[in-house]
Amino acid sequence: MKPPFHQTILALAAIGLIAGVGPARAQQKEDQNRALKHYESGTKEFWTHPPDDWFLGDETEQQKGLTPPNGPPTGASEAELAALVKKIKLPPGFKIEVWAPGVLAARQMAWGDKGTLFVGSFGLGNVYAIKDNGGKREVKTVLKGLNMPTGLAFKDGALYVIAVDKLIKYDNAEANLDNLGEGKVVYDDMPSYAAHGWKYLAADKDGWFYIPFGPPFNVGIPPTSVSQIRRVDPQTGNAEVWALGVRNSVGGDVDPRSGKYWFTENARDWISDDKPSDKLNMISKIGEHFGYPYCHEGDLPDAKFAMGHKCSEFTPPVLNLGAHVAPLGMKFYTGDQFPAEYKDNILIAEHGSWNRHKYQGARIVRVIVGPDGKNPKEEVFASGWLEGDQGYLGRPDDIILAKDGSILVADDWAGAIYRISYSK
Repeated sequence: MKPPFHQTILALAAIGLIAGVGPARAQQKEDQNRALKHYESGTKEFWTHPPDDWFLGDETEQQKGLTPPNGPPTGASEAELAALVKKIKLPPGFKIEVWAPGVLAARQMAWGDKGTLFVGSFGLGNVYAIKDNGGKREVKTVLKGLNMPTGLAFKDGALYVIAVDKLIKYDNAEANLDNLGEGKVVYDDMPSYAAHGWKYLAADKDGWFYIPFGPPFNVGIPPTSVSQIRRVDPQTGNAEVWALGVRNSVGGDVDPRSGKYWFTENARDWISDDKPSDKLNMISKIGEHFGYPYCHEGDLPDAKFAMGHKCSEFTPPVLNLGAHVAPLGMKFYTGDQFPAEYKDNILIAEHGSWNRHKYQGARIVRVIVGPDGKNPKEEVFASGWLEGDQGYLGRPDDIILAKDGSILVADDWAGAIYRISYSK
């Protein structure tokens, strides 16, 4: 019997591979005739043995039949990527190019000290290393068979990989790309739920990692070990629960101005196409509660799970980013290549919708905001990965700053890394 994670991935792949007008119409007719899907997710049996389509939550009549799409299993070809980057819209002076193709299901990125770019993956169990050999970049799979190794960090010569329920350290990683070995588990006080179990790593000035823990369903009263953000010391294994009431965060960064942790959050599905909004949050003090599952987008009590709670009890978002845009990786821009007004702005990779009839997101947005989180301003920085109502060409999911001040963008749909640079 396949483990729940692999069942989920196979289900997603099957959904994504449905093609052609005929099968699509047949599926729509079948969806119209069946009953709405309903889940009793508040049991350990659901968390540890979830159905293949656990991610759906309880369907509504308005959104019945919506399911997550899945990208091409072999990514986009170099010819397709060359055509794609010509469609990306950027502010004047900016340029996008393909930095590395063939990085399948690419997720969080981390730079090694010697210029190696490490990249995690969604679904494939791989970790990649990309090295520049005289202008030609080689993509090498350096780890295989891990359980959703989406989150990476590099510190003191070591590569850290988080794979659902283990934080693994690989010492002297750049000198051992041909054989990283088994690594050392440095923290494993984590549930093994695959659902929303993929994670992201962000280091603070003390070398501790902020790690988000998502609940194993769309919405419900979460197990006490999830719906939170922890701050973990990889040297000792000590950990603190830093924030509560977080649904699904797969991106965050430490503000270079204040040292505070900011993070993106994907809101619940199955309210409507336009509700609730995904969020950008900031943790001002340890122990803050950000509302899930009682309140969404700062002012929308959950129809079932509010249970008498008021939204005023919880920390509101710094910014509502829009319904189902799926904000993932984010970075404060600290480089010097972009115009001066970009300094300390937040760049967010929006993965894009599925629980919406007309998708939105699949772009990079820029948020101009002070360290106090007040009076934020949002604008689109890069777009063009989405055509028509549901036509993904790519889905950005992480951002990292390069040494020269340009940024790299990971795309798990097209299986590629892009470089965005600026020149006057």
